[in-house]
Amino acid sequence: MTNLLLATTENTDNQNSQYTSLNDPEIASVVAHINEEHLDELLGFLSAFTSLSTAESDLVDAQITDIYAEGIAIQTCPKGVENQSTDAQNNSLHNQTFFIAFAAPISQLDDLQAQYILLKQRADKKLGKKTIKLTKQVFDVQSSYRVSKNMLRLELSMPSLNSDTPLNNTAQLSNAKGVTSSTSVPTNEAGYAYLFDLEHNAMTDALMTDSTDGNKASDYKTNGSNKENVRPARPHCYYTLRKAWQADNGIRAWVDVFLHGDTPGGNWAAALQAGETVVTKREFPEKVEHLRNGQAVLIVDETSMPTAARLLELWNNPTPPLVVCVTQDAGDQSYFDTVKMRSGIDCDTENNGNDHFTILPIVTNQVNSGADLATLIDRELGDYLTNNPLQIDKIWGALEANTAKALRPLLKDLLGLSRTDVVVKVYWRHD
Repeated sequence: MTNLLLATTENTDNQNSQYTSLNDPEIASVVAHINEEHLDELLGFLSAFTSLSTAESDLVDAQITDIYAEGIAIQTCPKGVENQSTDAQNNSLHNQTFFIAFAAPISQLDDLQAQYILLKQRADKKLGKKTIKLTKQVFDVQSSYRVSKNMLRLELSMPSLNSDTPLNNTAQLSNAKGVTSSTSVPTNEAGYAYLFDLEHNAMTDALMTDSTDGNKASDYKTNGSNKENVRPARPHCYYTLRKAWQADNGIRAWVDVFLHGDTPGGNWAAALQAGETVVTKREFPEKVEHLRNGQAVLIVDETSMPTAARLLELWNNPTPPLVVCVTQDAGDQSYFDTVKMRSGIDCDTENNGNDHFTILPIVTNQVNSGADLATLIDRELGDYLTNNPLQIDKIWGALEANTAKALRPLLKDLLGLSRTDVVVKVYWRHD
């Protein structure tokens, strides 16, 4: 990959003239989203593809300033300094703009995701990190049942390997319906996310219905208007792998889905029957490395409770966390009742037992989204810390987009933490 270092910010206008502008009105919102949600990835690009070392990139914040057909421009500034004036941008280490080239130029903004994923994959590989995978996985549905009032657990499986096939992450095998899939299901990951293909099940159901009505499946395939009628409002949806393990008869996995109203994902999960298949198209690991030391707070709603539950079971920190659990219904607070936390190296499990993390429950009785919820979380956490003094070192949370955006600065002010120590992810968006 070509890596071009631009001059410091005083001269970037002249340098940028060699790149092709996309002139798309959506670029500004895409840039804002990446800057708000993906700082760690931008810092990874700098470490992997520019002259900045990993140690130097730890001292700066970064933001995309432009997206071109040929690549992206990333500007750095001293960590904790925002909205600098041009006159202040004269530090040779911190105030620079770097150009990171795509593997291949893009002609429109719709092509950006593929090239951005390639950048991330190459950067993560160079830095020795786990990364996103564009891998098709096929699971068989075994059963489904409620684990709290509004949380549905899908129990999934993959077939056993035959005796001639070694168990490794690259083996390929076929399920009962002859579909080839990978066996790289992580059994020791917290927050591993899959992009489920909702359209796969909608089309399969339509074909089965069509067949039972006496029509030929091949005739259905040629009917484009019928296809459009059965497509779900969203063709795919992300869900976290709650847990996976190797059983005697194959790989088993749980995926927990929050059922809330008439939603594409909830309707998809609720309609699944034993014996059906579900297909995933993409997967990536959650970013939780910063939680390995210090006093942590986990802030979750129903969409991110499965991530937190697995994180607790695999907890690799001698200090147990505080979990702020936000639910619409009090009946879903029981979700963590059966979660047993793995003991950290120095945890006194004899005194604390298996469930020595602390839950701070917040029940809202309404859809958990928006800036008002961020204010509520900030206030409830502040009140708790007033009565239970803790020195909070790290935050991990995952919430609705507007809530996450509003909550980050509130937590930084409340706790005096850096941006990199306050990781509050977007898990869903309120339409």
